[in-house]
Amino acid sequence: MSRRSAPASPTLSTTAAEEREPHAPHRYRARTGALAAGAVPVLAFPAPGQAWLAWVALVPGLLLMQRAPSGREAAVRGWWFGAGFILTAMYWLVPSVGPGLPVIAVLFGALQSAVGYTVHRLLHPRLTARRALLALLVVPAVWVTTEYARSWPALGGPWALLGATQWQHPAVLGLASAGGIWLVSAAVAAVNTGALIALTAVHRRPRAVAAGTVVLVLASGPLLFALREAPAADGAVTVALVQPGIVEDPQARFEASARITAGLVGQPVDLVVWGESSTTADLDRDPAALDTLRRLAATSGAEVVAGEDARKTDGRISKDAVLVSPAGVVDRYRKIRLVPFGEYIPLRPVLGWIAGVSRAAGENRAPGTAFHVLPATDREGAPLPVGALICFESAFPDMARTAARDGARVLVYQSSTSTFQRTWAPEQHVSLAAIRAAETGRPAVQASLTGVSAAFDAQGRELARLGTDGTGVLTVRLPLTAPGTLTWYDRIGDVVPLGALLVTAGAAGAGVAGWRRSRALRRAGQPSVPAV
Repeated sequence: MSRRSAPASPTLSTTAAEEREPHAPHRYRARTGALAAGAVPVLAFPAPGQAWLAWVALVPGLLLMQRAPSGREAAVRGWWFGAGFILTAMYWLVPSVGPGLPVIAVLFGALQSAVGYTVHRLLHPRLTARRALLALLVVPAVWVTTEYARSWPALGGPWALLGATQWQHPAVLGLASAGGIWLVSAAVAAVNTGALIALTAVHRRPRAVAAGTVVLVLASGPLLFALREAPAADGAVTVALVQPGIVEDPQARFEASARITAGLVGQPVDLVVWGESSTTADLDRDPAALDTLRRLAATSGAEVVAGEDARKTDGRISKDAVLVSPAGVVDRYRKIRLVPFGEYIPLRPVLGWIAGVSRAAGENRAPGTAFHVLPATDREGAPLPVGALICFESAFPDMARTAARDGARVLVYQSSTSTFQRTWAPEQHVSLAAIRAAETGRPAVQASLTGVSAAFDAQGRELARLGTDGTGVLTVRLPLTAPGTLTWYDRIGDVVPLGALLVTAGAAGAGVAGWRRSRALRRAGQPSVPAV
């Protein structure tokens, strides 16, 4: 009597099943590797400043996602990768949020699970040319979508966007003038995706598709930079940036800024910019502080943009950029995008305890209601409208773009990074002014109480700098662009992230439709066709 063999399983073999559900030690080794891989791209940001690394820094993490045994595991690895990225990029927030930072990293890291699933779905072996081409479009779109999602002001706003790694490369920032920092991020993500395909594809056609795309993307920024005419010059102004250094006492800080400004007498300065929180006096109610600024404006021949951090008549504290002339307060802009935990605690009734274990805001600042350009004038009395923004607002592309469209000739950022003086934060912060300049075609300056004061031309090239150890005044001659000059990004706005959202939604819809089709075929007892 012959022995019957057991019927072959219609599903997975034992080996395949084990690969789909790996043992816990193997699973957590891979996830820990993804957590560590998330720190690698941060080395491309200031202060490490290895900008070249950004073009390949995602590859280790993407490789772990690609080789995951299932889409679910790839998504989890993407989550761990995102948590490692946020935790490393924002480590300097520990004084402000304390034990809240790991929570923030886990919450925002979850967005990268979409990248993990997408990479696995499109790039798992054996890779075809069609899937490679789709991945080169969809993976960067999903990456930009996740950056755009965590950039929502209600979630805190943008920081450590991948495109910011290229702030010292005006040729690459040619992309920013067309599509904002989002287009630079998309380019960097596309090159990383192409590098992964080139390293892992077995067949020649996917590698050729990847190589051609990488070359095209790498050439696109310099090509745009070369083809785009430099912003038409229309005169120049001299701006003095006052940096008094770390001075804890508010009155002593004000006096230090005043002494530095008094030293400008006799110099041909058109505008003086003080740092954020350079005075804690409400200049509408403190005649002594206002008289000091009026005298400085009169003797130097230049209007002063002071940083006011004061309690107002309504009893609430706000941060204002105040334009002062010899006649008094000309105008003021109240900060509308506040720093989470630094200037307010979200859901304070629930999270207010963080203030007790960190330097988080003990009292919420009052936000302004709208942005507007300050109507400054140069020393000859000619109009010099400035887009004066405060500290963290330099991270928001839409605010600089609004300033440019409203007629600002110069972008002015006021800053203070005293809490983070010996960290990577000051360098990360000042880099954003360069990107805003390239996006809008406007020269940009940043004046810091402490940190880095710097100036950039209309293409994002650095003109002058005073570092974290410096105090005094940084005086720079800024070439102005002609009134009404607008970049493509000024005109079209956030088309790139909106396009990325559409591509991501389309890919998600196609994935769901394919899953339903395969499920229906399995129920009917027919073999399913693998989705691309």
